[in-house]
Amino acid sequence: MGRSIKQVLAFDFGASGGRAIIGRLENDRIIMNEIHRFSNDPVIVNGTMYWDTLRQFYEIKQGMIKANQQGGVYSLGIDTWGVDFGLLDEHGVLLENAVHYRDSRTKGLIEKGSSLIEKSEMYEITGNQFMELNTVYQLYSLVLNRPWLLERADTLLLTPDLFNYFLTGNKAAEYTMASTTQLLNAKARNWSGRILEAFQIPERLLPKMIQSGTIVGQVKPKICEELGVKPAQVIAVASHDTQSAVVAVPTEEEDFIFISCGTWSLLGTELPEPSINEMSSLFNMTNEGGYGGKTTFLKNIIGLWLIQESRRQWIREGKEYSYGSLESMALEVTPLKSFFDPDAPEFMPAGNIPERIRKYCQKTGQEVPETIGEIVCCINQSLAMKYRYTLEQIEACLNKKYGKIYMIGGGIQSKLLCRMTANASNRSVQAGPIEATALGNIAVQLIAAGEIKDLAQARRIIQKSEQSYEYQPTERLKWQNAYERFKKIINH
Repeated sequence: MGRSIKQVLAFDFGASGGRAIIGRLENDRIIMNEIHRFSNDPVIVNGTMYWDTLRQFYEIKQGMIKANQQGGVYSLGIDTWGVDFGLLDEHGVLLENAVHYRDSRTKGLIEKGSSLIEKSEMYEITGNQFMELNTVYQLYSLVLNRPWLLERADTLLLTPDLFNYFLTGNKAAEYTMASTTQLLNAKARNWSGRILEAFQIPERLLPKMIQSGTIVGQVKPKICEELGVKPAQVIAVASHDTQSAVVAVPTEEEDFIFISCGTWSLLGTELPEPSINEMSSLFNMTNEGGYGGKTTFLKNIIGLWLIQESRRQWIREGKEYSYGSLESMALEVTPLKSFFDPDAPEFMPAGNIPERIRKYCQKTGQEVPETIGEIVCCINQSLAMKYRYTLEQIEACLNKKYGKIYMIGGGIQSKLLCRMTANASNRSVQAGPIEATALGNIAVQLIAAGEIKDLAQARRIIQKSEQSYEYQPTERLKWQNAYERFKKIINH
């Protein structure tokens, strides 16, 4: 295969920051070079939490300038979190900054929406986990409270599709991203007229669907001139960051279970078709579109947001610690004293997470974690237990057993979380790659460029490209007993 002549540029946006990374294929490995890093901070104005959409696009341009200084790129691809969107008028002008999925405008709308269409029917169509942050409820809040905005809008574009449009002038909805909206018919793989009609969402807003790996277009000449860069193809990668990460699961197995660890934890498996039945509905599982037309059967679990938001709270109190220091403090305390359900509604909004954890433990009659180390330990062990709980639900839905968990993403830099996951699940954990999302983004671009043959070859290359670490379960009986306690607490 030799050295690739084609460099590609991956933009990976997370909820708190983003990066631009150049990738190329060299000696059967993907070589990556991070060239630009930036913070991605929501802004609250008059009680609404927005994304700073124009700033985000500014940072994309800075990444493009820096990539040009490194010899230019054949293509670029953008992945972000799911569900959020921008609305354009008939001239292609952005009507307002995208509203953040943590904004309170969707509170109570799942219940309200169930009077428009039965939840069972909605699940049968979409196969999506019910979450208030889903696009369908964000749009329904506009139908109820700001209908004039939808009347003025000509097109809705999900975040990566919006940036692709800004770059190329072409509007399209990439499939993996569209599948996060709860507006998609999971089996037919197109927009659901039934859902749109039930929620009074105008179908004209939704652009045509394209598959991951499709060339959206070329960067507009005016942008190339403004930035002094060479033209590049814009590829719709697996634009939902979870699906870019799934591309990078370093396995040759057909059946595998993964946890993509970041602000959110996504725990699931890859299937040829959606799995929508009574049990998956009962467990509120989601079916997301994956690269190559596959389905990712998974559950969204609140993840390292709990640590990130706790750290922000401690900084507000004048106590600033690095993530490494927080982990060291957690290692000094006695584990398995108390637990909470990471997905309890009180942990979703921003604010004083440590205080909410204390209240939860008090309310459930457990020992209350007081120190910073005790809180961090409590978060990690509660996440690890929730992983096992969710894994058992997936196994029940699919009537399968998984002996090994692949953990990928930035969260695996926490050795404590990896070790606790192995112990809680009583399964071996293979942790790596850390840079799963960027690797998946780059791999899809290299497939589109003809440098890599297909997904199977991409995963073999990724296996060689980044080191992974094995964690084996220990103290089985102690963790098993703690897990029984955890189940009673969260099902209280």
